Amino acid sequence: MNNTVYLVGAGPGDPDLLTRKAYRVLETADAVVYDRLVSQEIVDIVPAGGSRIFVGKASGNHTLPQEEINELLVKLSRTNRRVVRLKGGDPYVFGRGSEEAMHLARNNVPFEIIPGITAAAGISSATGIPLTHRGMATGVRYVTGHGKGDAELDLNWNSLADPATTLVIYMGLGKLQELSDRLIEAGLPADTPAAAVANGTTPNQRQCISTLEQLPNAVMEFDFVPPVLCLIGEVVSLAHDLNWQGLKYEDFGLARQDIKVSA
Repeated sequence: MNNTVYLVGAGPGDPDLLTRKAYRVLETADAVVYDRLVSQEIVDIVPAGGSRIFVGKASGNHTLPQEEINELLVKLSRTNRRVVRLKGGDPYVFGRGSEEAMHLARNNVPFEIIPGITAAAGISSATGIPLTHRGMATGVRYVTGHGKGDAELDLNWNSLADPATTLVIYMGLGKLQELSDRLIEAGLPADTPAAAVANGTTPNQRQCISTLEQLPNAVMEFDFVPPVLCLIGEVVSLAHDLNWQGLKYEDFGLARQDIKVSA
């Protein structure tokens, strides 16, 4: 008989941002399959007798292919009372949670989704960069910046180049120059405020503020390494004024006097 598999969002990195429901499921788990971006503090919530199975992925280096992870969840559901698939951020936001849920459904394995705070929301709040702001951004787009190998990104650049929209780029470090060039070619002004945040919401967080044109140079100048989230849009210009944590911003290509505050 199959038991329920819980697809759980671990949040953006800070253990304190884990939801209460996620915590309750983790502390009674028999087996946990977890990703690279899940902090050790969250993994340690699993009881001492529970199995902890690491299946983390990095660019070009996958511990297990996705198909094998899918099968692993089915196999575990047949031998464990409570199986948790623990994913950074939210399972349904660039986390392949829906692919895993589909595989469970096809194999008649009951599952439950426990959402987590996605990186966009967590890092936006942590850095003082609102995703929307009256007079600046009437919408927000979550975009994957991860292409397959050296292939160009297959995105609707004209649609994305909207000055009234905040763009949040996940997994875009390796393609940042292409993202910048293509958005500018599509009409988004080169001086649009932009920011990059590495290891967001964790003690190792670093952030820089720049322009769309200069952001690729900025992340190289400051030697950012994944995970990096990029935010592009006029709302980035509010970062200094809404910097409630007193973060140190590396300024690169966006002068302080260029920061605009909407009335």
